[in-house]
Amino acid sequence: MKGKNLHTLLAGAVTAAMLVSLVPAALAAESGETHLTIIGTSDTHGNIWGYSYEDMAESSKDGLARVSTYVKEVRAENANTILVDAGDTIQGTIMTDDLYSKDTTGHPVPAALDYMQYDAWTLGNHEFNFGVDTLKSIIEQTDVPVLSANIKNADGTYLTGAGYTIVERGGVKVAIIGVTTPNIPRWDGTKQGVSDLTFEPMADAVAACIDEIGDQADVIMVSTHAGLEAEYSTDGSDAAQTILDKCPEVDVLQLGHTHSTYINNEKIPVGETKNNAAEVVRYDLTLNANKEITSATVETVSMDGVEPDQGLRDVPEVKAAQEKTVSFIQDNVLGHASADFQPANEIKGIPAGRIEDTAVIDLIGTVQLENSGADVTAVALFKDTSDLKKGDLNYGNLFDIYKYPNVLYTVKVTGAEMKAYMEWAAECWNQWKEGDINISFNPDKAGYLHDHFIGLNYEVNLSKPAGERIENVTFKGEPLTDDMTLTLCVNDYRYTGLKNEGIISGEKEWESSSSVRDMLVVYLAEHDPLDPVVDNNWKITGVDLQLDNPERAAYIEKINSGVLATPYNKSINLNEANNVVADGLLYSADAAVSTSQGSATSYYRLRDIAVALKGTDAAFDLSWNGSVVLTKGGEYTAAPLTGRGQVSPLELVDLTVTVDGTPVEISAVLISGNYYVSADGVQALLGVTAAEADGVLTITTK
Repeated sequence: MKGKNLHTLLAGAVTAAMLVSLVPAALAAESGETHLTIIGTSDTHGNIWGYSYEDMAESSKDGLARVSTYVKEVRAENANTILVDAGDTIQGTIMTDDLYSKDTTGHPVPAALDYMQYDAWTLGNHEFNFGVDTLKSIIEQTDVPVLSANIKNADGTYLTGAGYTIVERGGVKVAIIGVTTPNIPRWDGTKQGVSDLTFEPMADAVAACIDEIGDQADVIMVSTHAGLEAEYSTDGSDAAQTILDKCPEVDVLQLGHTHSTYINNEKIPVGETKNNAAEVVRYDLTLNANKEITSATVETVSMDGVEPDQGLRDVPEVKAAQEKTVSFIQDNVLGHASADFQPANEIKGIPAGRIEDTAVIDLIGTVQLENSGADVTAVALFKDTSDLKKGDLNYGNLFDIYKYPNVLYTVKVTGAEMKAYMEWAAECWNQWKEGDINISFNPDKAGYLHDHFIGLNYEVNLSKPAGERIENVTFKGEPLTDDMTLTLCVNDYRYTGLKNEGIISGEKEWESSSSVRDMLVVYLAEHDPLDPVVDNNWKITGVDLQLDNPERAAYIEKINSGVLATPYNKSINLNEANNVVADGLLYSADAAVSTSQGSATSYYRLRDIAVALKGTDAAFDLSWNGSVVLTKGGEYTAAPLTGRGQVSPLELVDLTVTVDGTPVEISAVLISGNYYVSADGVQALLGVTAAEADGVLTITTK
């Protein structure tokens, strides 16, 4: 009897819960409204299982198996759910790059996409890494519509057979148009079949699809494997923003390619996720009885802590691929390292491998020179933490130091071209300023572009501006002159990029038959155990990091203990005030102290705070229309102000700031025409956590 009553109670509770969950749907049905949910993934890079093959360990916060769990939950809540992928889907792991790029039979990625019931898959640039025929063989294994509106065959037809697809949910027809960055020839122009294709400006392709769709769809979504801003173009052909500018019919925009979290809901919902299926972008749309959008929101949802979908992991192709890959790595000890290959980082997060010559770079360079017979070669540290640790080495360890499936090319270059290439690579560092206590890196140039050169001796003078840093270059003990001719060995990706940049002019003379990773496997077998060797053929000059200064040591201790963030893109400078800490990073603001009602309060120039918060969640813009106007999320583009230079009169004032259209009153100080605000004022204006102690303003935006 008790059991029966308990069962009845549970059944009643479940029924009640179901009724509650159905209330919005019922109300929507009565009002004629339809609620659509669109889930977007991008740059999953072959991470199906949620596993790091280089570390031989399960992850806890990424992988399509986790996304699959989340998608099932959303579909249970709303049957009107659409699932779209924005590319870079079949490349990025040992599974995809080393096993299933050579034999695509039973490829796990299309099997995973089918299991998850994707409604569309837009091609990414890395889809072309293995050539067009390999891509086509993988596409043939999925029932998911594969989109490439701006990638055409020679006869003008779509490469994949489709530029868009129309999906119907709840009586609403959603057209999904897929476009891809047209820069693929820059990176993979020499890959099989790529030169036979045409890559059109994205916005033009979207406009053509919209014309073709006509009145067949109620909602138009564009899934683009590109960032919002231009990457290389001057005409916006590779910028998703151009799609918004030229195609006002677009209702939803999905971004990809840049591995960044981004959401914007100002006009239409725009979203992007970081890579490896660590999060999804979710759009929620409400349409009225006339199928007009009445509300639209966008958010990103982290997969951290989501349980993987065992059903996806049990898909035969996925399960077989996982077992095959794990066995390929763990059952094959390729050799041994006699010692660690990377020196310890002096400063947490500042990789030694990018500021000094190391054994990892020299190993890869040696292998490339031996296989190519070239005079000089270039190597980048693709991953800041890459290392070969003392002990057994397997394929995962080699993947860790060389993560891309590149082959090698050789090309003849002049001494002048070689120096231009070296200067281009040296742009990856920031210029050192007097007082800087660490080397930092140019935020506008990714680490995978930071090449080091083997076969030459040279110096990099970081006290000089970009373009003037490479000095004392010698080849075989003799100065490198502009008219010398060298044989340069680079990977296929770099060769195409250098050609497109106009840095080198020669044509490819030789191409390796195997990947760099495969060459490393052979070399390791022939040199077991492998000794870390560093020839110190290059060094940084023109800097004084004040290595013996106790003040420097104190800052480094704070960084290494986690009190301060790694000064990766901005060096700590002892000549600056360093009196603003924004999300752990040090900045300087002109400051003043006002004594009012017997207490001393520190005030900081508002425009300096705008500079400090650029790029953070609390970024804001400032303007003046007779009073101060603050726009949250706006980009502050004014040049940083200089210090006052001399003591100026200080006036305590009551300041009204218009924040996103709403007046906010704070106490402030007016000095030389600029307003200075306290920690309390920062909190009131921005809604962040701000505190002042010992003259230092600490702002936390996360």
